[in-house]
Amino acid sequence: MAGPTIADALDRGRNGFTGLRLALALAVVVSHAFSVATGAAGDEPLAALTGYTLGEHAVNGFFAVSGFLVTMSCDRRGIRDYALARTLRILPGFVAATLLVSLVLGAAMTRLPLAEYLREPGLWSFMRGTLTTFKSNAALPGVFEANPYRAPLGTIWTLKYEVFCYLGVLVAALCGLLRRRIPALLIVAGLGIALTAAAALRGAELPKGLETALRLPLIFSVGACLYLWRDRLLVSGAALACLVVATVVLARTPAYPALLFLAAAYGAVWLALGPMARNLFDPKADLSYGIYLYGWPIQQSLHALWPDPSGLALLAPALALTLPVAALSWYGIERPALALKARALGRRSLGTIEPAGP
Repeated sequence: MAGPTIADALDRGRNGFTGLRLALALAVVVSHAFSVATGAAGDEPLAALTGYTLGEHAVNGFFAVSGFLVTMSCDRRGIRDYALARTLRILPGFVAATLLVSLVLGAAMTRLPLAEYLREPGLWSFMRGTLTTFKSNAALPGVFEANPYRAPLGTIWTLKYEVFCYLGVLVAALCGLLRRRIPALLIVAGLGIALTAAAALRGAELPKGLETALRLPLIFSVGACLYLWRDRLLVSGAALACLVVATVVLARTPAYPALLFLAAAYGAVWLALGPMARNLFDPKADLSYGIYLYGWPIQQSLHALWPDPSGLALLAPALALTLPVAALSWYGIERPALALKARALGRRSLGTIEPAGP
């Protein structure tokens, strides 16, 4: 299993985290082409093969990368820098997306007259619920009424888990646990055992809410653990192959989900520090957050205007529209917000990579 340690790979100064996040965000849009049209995520081919959709696998990758980079950010920069960075990376883009979808897209797509739409209590309760609790299943008055899903911001539910994990890193830093690697390993082991035990007790009937509540923190914690053990763990394709083989062999056992998520988390970091660190795909703009925020409402709008039973016919137009909107979000909102952080801390540059939430 020869290969550089994760610490050595980081010291090289080259990585593919930005490109990987972009690929994961695009995978979410591809996955949603099915569910937006049919209302059933299980219709996606990958769901039958692995038990999880392409979008869920992409979100898993996001959380692994986020756990790795966010823990690195807090460890290297300190608590004040970390808290400011997390707030400015997530909040401005999220608030802007909520306002634009509610007041611009909603106003354009609603069947109600504009004045009546703006007076609707449901509009303001939607904005309040979205901004305060990351509520993702609420609908706007008269919008997407014929779509299988009515929610215009159906992807933001993951942000509440992301924020929860951010707070976990903050608490760990305040308690001095980022300088001790064993607690992170114990958290990973505890969550993995809990998920395996739940799968064993409930089998195929494991509630999705419980599975998600264990899955996303577990994957985030694995990413954090990979960073904290960076001087001991290798960037090794052979190690990844062993994890994949173990996952396949135990696919019909309760250990499958935990092994799958462990392999996914290690695989994401391996990709970013291994094959993708050769600058084969290193975009300068980080469009992943904007794609994640705006891909769903754009797909919902296209399906409302031109219903497609399969969803695949609208995938190319959805991507063609989502990418420039994400670029506007990056250059007009997200990047200027990060520049505020650099100025607030008296720095000329942003420094370490700033991961966005999925």
